[in-house]
Amino acid sequence: MDNFKLDPTQILVLGFASLILIGAILLNLPIASQDGNSIGFVDALFTSASAVCVTGLVVVDTGTYWTVFGKTVILILIQIGGLGFMTLATMFAVFLGKKISLKERLIIQESLNQYSLSGLVRFTQYIIIGTLIIEGLGALFLSFTFVPELGWAKGIGYSIFHSISAFCNAGFDIIGQGRGLTPYVSAPFLNFSIWFLVILGGIGFSVIVDVYNKRNIKRLSLHTKLVLIMTVSLLLLGFISFLALEWNNPNTLGELDTGGKFLGAFFQSMTTRTAGFNTISLDQMGDASILLTMILMFIGGSPASTAGGIKTATLGVILFTVISVIKGNEDTELLKKRIPRDIVNRAITVAIIGFTLILLVTTILTITEPNLAFVEILFEVISAFGTVGLSLGITSELSVIGRLIIALTMFAGRVGTITIVFALAIKQRKNKGTIKYPEGKIIVG
Repeated sequence: MDNFKLDPTQILVLGFASLILIGAILLNLPIASQDGNSIGFVDALFTSASAVCVTGLVVVDTGTYWTVFGKTVILILIQIGGLGFMTLATMFAVFLGKKISLKERLIIQESLNQYSLSGLVRFTQYIIIGTLIIEGLGALFLSFTFVPELGWAKGIGYSIFHSISAFCNAGFDIIGQGRGLTPYVSAPFLNFSIWFLVILGGIGFSVIVDVYNKRNIKRLSLHTKLVLIMTVSLLLLGFISFLALEWNNPNTLGELDTGGKFLGAFFQSMTTRTAGFNTISLDQMGDASILLTMILMFIGGSPASTAGGIKTATLGVILFTVISVIKGNEDTELLKKRIPRDIVNRAITVAIIGFTLILLVTTILTITEPNLAFVEILFEVISAFGTVGLSLGITSELSVIGRLIIALTMFAGRVGTITIVFALAIKQRKNKGTIKYPEGKIIVG
């Protein structure tokens, strides 16, 4: 890699692209399909991209179309995509006793959204160990639902698959017949298990490690506090909103008892921010609920997590910047701390790039997919960008061009905004102080 003088962001992009290509080749093999025929390279590429980008959008039913080999390939792609290939590469390097070079540390830093190079290898080890423990506990909890229903072998297989998919916020399920988790909308234990996995996977490894090490809310980093504040606020906002909006809808929550309504509303609030599972029929929701779902999908999870979207911390920084401007403060203030201007700029840039990408892709798809409704297309694009995986049922109806565009959007949502912003930030830091132009005034508002 050094011979080509690739910077860390370029290596990350090529790494994820290579992983998607390898996955597509494997999923295109006849052995991966139940009918013994190749699915076709475009659909294999789409499925591989969805798995590596931990999205969950599918063109065929995962539970019934793929063989055990195909499902295993998808599961491995989800795990590598969720953790990041550099995290796993670092684990193997450490296991083999290989020293991690400076360039490799820089790539890990970009992959995990860390500001410092110090302690990266140890942090990576924490991620691997923590992931195995959390996914193991998740599989154990889920087995209490799946084993009695499906038997030991199949039940354990289902438990492992859904535990990894949930923690990685991938949204792939193998329940079959395109039902998602709707048969379990009122099953408390399964709901609690999926919540546990998705929320932990979505708040970010940095937050999990910080909470584990500090174990005192006063000693937590500002980043951890902001992520926890935004996560709890968004979960509660979504829960209350979906409960109110869908309470009397007979096609979603209306026919459930009070307990089922509460479970369904909270699951919908949790899953919209990149989990991708569903326990109610999304295409049967009201327009207000669909709009709220799109907003939450755009926000997504938290930095250094398995989730997508612009991230909770990004939204938090922007919101507190707005509050500071309204108050007449020159600096963005949060919990009696001042947020550096470069972080504010980065947050605004991430949000604008994401919003612009969604507008561009939606515009293109309205041209290439004239038979689909605008709301369905916009929902699909935001879901792809946020690596959510929720759909109003149009994924399999997309044309070949449409599928490739959505695949690229998933890829951009997983690695694009991060790498673009960091690449811009690196260039800006290199040029900082070389030229300083005179100040100019612009009327705003």
